[in-house]
Amino acid sequence: MELVLNTFGTSLNRDNEGFVVTHKDGRQRIPVAGIKSIQISRGAQITSDAVMLAIEHEIEVLFTDKSGMPIGRIWSPRYGSVSTIRKGQLNFTFSNDALQWIKEIIRRKIENQQALLLMMRTDNVAICRKREKNIARLEDYRTKIASLNGEIVSDVAAQLRGWEGVASKIYFETLNDLIPEEYRFEMRTQHPAMDVVNAFLNYGYGVLYGKIEGALIKAGIDPYIGILHRDDYNRPVLVYDVIELYRIWVDYVVYSLVVQQVVTDEYYSVREDGSYWLESLGRRVLIQSLNDYLDEIITVKGVNRSRLTQIQLYAQDLAQLFKKYE
Repeated sequence: MELVLNTFGTSLNRDNEGFVVTHKDGRQRIPVAGIKSIQISRGAQITSDAVMLAIEHEIEVLFTDKSGMPIGRIWSPRYGSVSTIRKGQLNFTFSNDALQWIKEIIRRKIENQQALLLMMRTDNVAICRKREKNIARLEDYRTKIASLNGEIVSDVAAQLRGWEGVASKIYFETLNDLIPEEYRFEMRTQHPAMDVVNAFLNYGYGVLYGKIEGALIKAGIDPYIGILHRDDYNRPVLVYDVIELYRIWVDYVVYSLVVQQVVTDEYYSVREDGSYWLESLGRRVLIQSLNDYLDEIITVKGVNRSRLTQIQLYAQDLAQLFKKYE
């Protein structure tokens, strides 16, 4: 279970071997057992006693900004990292295998996008034809990426970013056609979102960033040493690489919410500059929906685990890969 504190004035304290959440409607005691992480946004508070209880039980404490992006975390020193992993990680970054790794990640990202577009239902013949055409265009970019040659990532990084960007534009244009008309948007907008769907996507990606960063840290990997994303100072750039495998999970959850047409104006607010921001109810519904989806059991390489556990297993496999380059 993930404990999320995102309502202004909410506080978290310790009560012997449990947590106590205090909010405007009263107090609630929550046992330690079963809590995997604590997420705290602006306006909420946590005491040092609660932090120490979390550390004792290896529960990560994650602080997020208003868009759901992690801005800091506290974790148990037991996570640690062996030097062979980080030395190998650096060596791997400048190998040809790193180029093949990132190419495969981008190709899998596009494949996931194609699969989601195919899954979406529509009775509009023109939109169906456009979808088929754009899925074929996405396949062309997968083929281009597969045939791209170079010794190391920096040799072809500009081309990779360019093709990935064009493919993402095609994908979101097609996705936009397939959602209910009242939720359609002009373009993909990030900081800030200029419509409610992009506000949901941005917040969902932010939550997912935090989960991937935590999985990498627990596996002993340095999230600040990236492969394709290497130039952002003081940012967990490896997370930006790995998340490409899993963004589609957020896309699916957001798509499901808008198709059900459950989103009301209580879920978000619009500021004077036209930007959209999720309010407490919208954040709560999205986080619960995403966590439920991540808790579902799926099969990857013959292993039946929850989607969240599959992320953690991937991080562990990646750490073992890095150790080979020490």
